[in-house]
Amino acid sequence: MAEAKHIVIASGSKPTPLPIAGSEHLLSSDDFLEMENLPDSLIFVGGGYISFEFAHIAARAGAKVTILHENDRPLGHFDRDLVDRLVDKTRRIGIDVELDSPAERIERSGAGVTVRAGHNRLFQAAAAVHGAGRVPDIDDLDPAAGGVEREGRRLRLTPSLQSVSNPIVHAAGDAALAGPMLTPVSELDAEAVAANLLEGGARCPDYKGVPSVVFTIPALASVGLNEEQARHDNLAFRVEQADTGGWYAARRLKEDAAAFKTLIEENTGRLLGAHVIGPNAEEVINIFALAIRLGLTADRLREFVPAYPSQAANVAYMLG
Repeated sequence: MAEAKHIVIASGSKPTPLPIAGSEHLLSSDDFLEMENLPDSLIFVGGGYISFEFAHIAARAGAKVTILHENDRPLGHFDRDLVDRLVDKTRRIGIDVELDSPAERIERSGAGVTVRAGHNRLFQAAAAVHGAGRVPDIDDLDPAAGGVEREGRRLRLTPSLQSVSNPIVHAAGDAALAGPMLTPVSELDAEAVAANLLEGGARCPDYKGVPSVVFTIPALASVGLNEEQARHDNLAFRVEQADTGGWYAARRLKEDAAAFKTLIEENTGRLLGAHVIGPNAEEVINIFALAIRLGLTADRLREFVPAYPSQAANVAYMLG
């Protein structure tokens, strides 16, 4: 039996268990990446990051790809209008995106699989991949045996990532699920936990201004609040938005799926949120992320002098 003064749970995440008959026939994202050969057809169950990113890879490599999503809103954490643009682009490159099509049963059929979805529709492919999200991978640890309380699939933690029921236990990253399931969040968590263990105190990770990106082509990126969240918080804000497919930055790369939306607080001028789809969106969003993390106003951000003709040269135009 091992003993320790402190225990840190950083066991990562696993695919969300699905209440679907035959879900054992689904490949995980790791299985997909480890395949020696790409199947000629694929079905992705769920419309999240994994499905869209891997679908774009597989389709451009020649596979016939279908995404099945349970409702009318895939990538639910992102701006709805920009998601619609990504869905349209995804369909135009040949990927079949089926919304309001929850998977209900998965069966082996010959050398492939058949997925029965809503409205009794059948979809067949050489393989099917789980793309319906992930949860903390803590079940096999048996937290209850160590007096570590849970709330559903997550651990009950203080804001400083310490177990509320066993003070020697801390958690970080996907296992903690205190912030978004993103690599930078795992690093923020690790820094906070390490500081608390080595120096004492109750340092809490700050998740403000952490960007999220769907690495499709083009990429979809987001940071801060979207319109629904800002309205829920009763904030007074204005929205700046435009289709940028005609801007030079998109035209020179022949990318027609390009747009942005920024949310600016009326009274303070603070940048509340930024949402971008288009070439190098995954890089442009970092500038907005820094502004939100530092609490900068749109006027201060306009003082930024970018290299030209970089994608970041458009930031000032995205602030109105």
